[in-house]
Amino acid sequence: MFMKRQLAATAAILVTTALLATGCSGGGGDSGAAAGKGDELKGLTGVIGSKDFSEQYILAYLTSDLLNAHGANLTTNTKLVGSANTRQALIDKQFLGYWEYTGTAWITYLKNTQPITDPQKQFDAVAEADLAQNSVKWLDPAPLNNTYAFAVRSSQAKKLGVKTLSDVAKLPKAEQTFCIESEFSTRDDGWPGLKKAYGIDVPDSNVKLLDTGVIYTATQKGADCNFGEVFQTDGRIKALDLTIMKDDKQFFPVYQGAFTLQNAVFEKYPKIADVMAKLSPLLTTEQMQELNAKVDVDGEDPADVAKQFLKDKGLI
Repeated sequence: MFMKRQLAATAAILVTTALLATGCSGGGGDSGAAAGKGDELKGLTGVIGSKDFSEQYILAYLTSDLLNAHGANLTTNTKLVGSANTRQALIDKQFLGYWEYTGTAWITYLKNTQPITDPQKQFDAVAEADLAQNSVKWLDPAPLNNTYAFAVRSSQAKKLGVKTLSDVAKLPKAEQTFCIESEFSTRDDGWPGLKKAYGIDVPDSNVKLLDTGVIYTATQKGADCNFGEVFQTDGRIKALDLTIMKDDKQFFPVYQGAFTLQNAVFEKYPKIADVMAKLSPLLTTEQMQELNAKVDVDGEDPADVAKQFLKDKGLI
């Protein structure tokens, strides 16, 4: 979630050595090197971290299991809360690495105010700056983009004839009803900026402030709003038969996912990039929706979901 990725980056939650030292939360990535795939990463030890939501858990287990299958001996820690703590654990060398999003790094960590709309240019800018300023190495990104979006139940999208946010802005005001998070309502890269970019001019009564999880079900029911603020890789989009409105003016930042790690570790074990290149291209937005749904909708364990995916793809 954006709020867990981006806004939690300001949370004042203490990162404790004891918590980091636990090094695991069950399941995948904690059983040592898997047999049969190679030993080019033999000697590589440490902790793969994550932020505190399902997609991040899955990504952490995918990474630790895959690297372990190539000779590493890594554990997985999914216990930290918030982007700030996870990032700090990497900077402090308590985490070997974790998956980050380009928009989060560019705006929150690197303190830029304007996102770059082209995904490749945004990635290149983040990777160059983060390496130079913080000795953080970004490996080639996955195609997934876990950015903001607005969704509507599919039947209503057909009824209203809308496919883009520009279409939404042209609807009668009575149909322009929105469910959003409270923090989104005040951010320049949230509701205020979106309204300005698309010329949306509705009364406050057309906007409901709801918790993240509630927005999905409220949007599906259609009682509180037609259009709900969601995140593109969330598995509930497909499960609830919601349709994403295209951000045709490219207002929202790109949140492309990539594995980030200590550059010193990368320099010692450069073949990490070759191993991760087997996985990252498979992780499209649609694929992450499916994997996230297994956890958020079906109730499966993230470690099990990750391990099964790697097995299905012949990676472990």
